[in-house]
Amino acid sequence: MSASQKTLLVIAGPTAVGKTALCVRLAQELKTDVVSADSRQFYRELTIGTAKPSLEEMGGVRHHFIDSHSIAETYTAGMYEADCLRCLAELFQKKDVVILTGGSGLFLKVITDGLDEMPPAVPEIREALQAWMQQDGLPALVEELRQSDPVYCEKVDKKNPQRIIRALEVCRSTGQPYSDFRRGAKVARPFQSLKICLTRDRDELYARIDSRMDAMLAAGLIDEVRPLLPYRHHNPLQTVGYQEVFPYLDGLYDYAELVRLLKRNSRRYAKRQLTWFRNQGDYEWIDPKSMLNAEL
Repeated sequence: MSASQKTLLVIAGPTAVGKTALCVRLAQELKTDVVSADSRQFYRELTIGTAKPSLEEMGGVRHHFIDSHSIAETYTAGMYEADCLRCLAELFQKKDVVILTGGSGLFLKVITDGLDEMPPAVPEIREALQAWMQQDGLPALVEELRQSDPVYCEKVDKKNPQRIIRALEVCRSTGQPYSDFRRGAKVARPFQSLKICLTRDRDELYARIDSRMDAMLAAGLIDEVRPLLPYRHHNPLQTVGYQEVFPYLDGLYDYAELVRLLKRNSRRYAKRQLTWFRNQGDYEWIDPKSMLNAEL
């Protein structure tokens, strides 16, 4: 089979939809590997809050880019693109199909379509923006972005601190709007991508999310977060499942409120994920139950 016939099977979808179980089943049937594009499962210190699959859940299938880095490291989408493409090149030497999975739309897209060339990160600016957000809240940063780059501000998820901070970092460091660097040109890859997005009935998905949050707390999520306090401003921790626990540890609200916020914010995050994938326009939508019950 030629390189052009190699297939990257992309299994995307919102949190708690059932990506892991389906990917393991498919990988076992196809005798292939799973490559993670989950931007938080890269980090060894983040296990419970990222719903990282256990060895038992992996079912003997080799998974790549899980526990590959430390939270103390900086690991960008561009770095992941380079590392993942090298990994795929090696895998495709022996396999005709490889599975790429995750709910992080950006990290999936950089592999299938490529990444716009962006100015390098400026840690001093990013740290200043993170400190400002902690002090005055995300809306203050959104307002600066609206002034600096109204085009991107109109499009961006205004509840996503990582994207707001990155855009402002570029605006401040270059003096140019972030949108000037977002050309969106698709890069040719030496494989074809077959994209599937998993979905479920909304009530069913939300019930699974609530159950997952209960399970995470029972498994020790709070204890997992405590040692991460020195890194609380790092981008991977400005996310659902961690950003709610830090204020709880600060004594800003009680346990009942923590549980409420974890569940509410996770449901909202799932909704934003689904919206993002729908806007891509090139995913086939499938209920994972239909594939898990099918003879492959």
